Amino acid sequence: MSDTLSAPAGATRRTPAANGTAARRSPARFLKPLVLLALLVVLLVLPLYVEEFWLRTGFAVAGAIVGAIGLNLLVGTTGQLSLAHAFFLAVGAVSYTFVSGESGGLGTRAALRGLELPPIVGLVVGVLLAGLAGLVFSPIAARLRGIYLGVASLGLVFIGVHVLNTWTPVTGGFNGRSVPEFSLFGFSFGNDDPQLFVLGVPFREAERLWYLGIVLALAAYLFARNLLRSRPGRALQTLRDSEVAASVMGVNVQAYKARVFLVSSMYAGLSGVMYALSIGSIAPESFGLTVSILFLAMIVLGGLGSVAGAAWGAAFVTALPLVFQQFADVLPLVSAPGEGGVAAGIAARYLFGLAIILVVLFEPGGLAGIANRFRHRGRRSARSPARGAPGAPADPASGTTDPAPPGAPSDPPSDPPSRGSSSR
Repeated sequence: MSDTLSAPAGATRRTPAANGTAARRSPARFLKPLVLLALLVVLLVLPLYVEEFWLRTGFAVAGAIVGAIGLNLLVGTTGQLSLAHAFFLAVGAVSYTFVSGESGGLGTRAALRGLELPPIVGLVVGVLLAGLAGLVFSPIAARLRGIYLGVASLGLVFIGVHVLNTWTPVTGGFNGRSVPEFSLFGFSFGNDDPQLFVLGVPFREAERLWYLGIVLALAAYLFARNLLRSRPGRALQTLRDSEVAASVMGVNVQAYKARVFLVSSMYAGLSGVMYALSIGSIAPESFGLTVSILFLAMIVLGGLGSVAGAAWGAAFVTALPLVFQQFADVLPLVSAPGEGGVAAGIAARYLFGLAIILVVLFEPGGLAGIANRFRHRGRRSARSPARGAPGAPADPASGTTDPAPPGAPSDPPSDPPSRGSSSR
């Protein structure tokens, strides 16, 4: 005779084999790769069908995505508030323009200078110098937190605007200077030779920069995703939650703060180069405090700590003013500059402010949080038939029993009461 404990009433038994079989049979497992593949195909063929305005807007969005991902690594993942993103963008843009630009021409007080090196060299130098600037500032960032770090980083923006206005031979001063066209191994991304036609469609500067933006934004996205899934990425997230706990777990707090500032600044430097290429010139007012605030709006709207959310937030904040300006004649209350009414840029900022308020109040996770909510809801609805309706037969292979009837708790309590024993 032996005693065995019976299972609580209404409880179900789920074996690992059954869970693995359900996961393999779930169609949602293959849906995300298919959607991403379809999106990539659409992006690749889009220059064959859309106008130049949308292509240039897309390249500007790609540059903003790179910068927003970098800032999200610093603010959203590590929890370090920074308002100096515009400064690091300026370092990348000015370095590229000086290294790859030509000497000659007149600034406000002196002739412009340039090293006339290949544009790819200028891009690499711009990214590295921006990262070096972030590394130099990182010891200060490692000793400050919260609003104090934000105020300290804000000083870099004012320093950068002053340097842009006064270092005339390099930056062009108040009037700025034009940005050299990008080229790679002799292939120009401007309107110059070689002439290129695809299916009878001429591929000029807008089409070529479109593909350059896709490659750079995709590389930045994949690098950030892999970084967050690695051991250093987990250390950065622990650092955001509690520096004391991270230190106890063996994380070198000072070193990781310096490294994340380095990576974030390099992202900003690449974004600055892309921003300069998109507008064709650099000027001091292009890298003011407003730019840093806009990048903060991107990551807040997209979702702090989410790489995909930063990309969606950057697309929203960057494209909206341009779309408003393009369709100002048909949008209500929006007008072109000098025609009265609300200017496109001002209307877009009103919408940004409203969106930020709504996100903070109702969805702190931003656009990424909304997407996760719908995805989890879809998974629950997909799993509900597997649990069966009342009276569904048990699966002998998995060893599960019939689900609980309506009104019964779906899961047994963590500490169920004793049900006695049965004798055989």
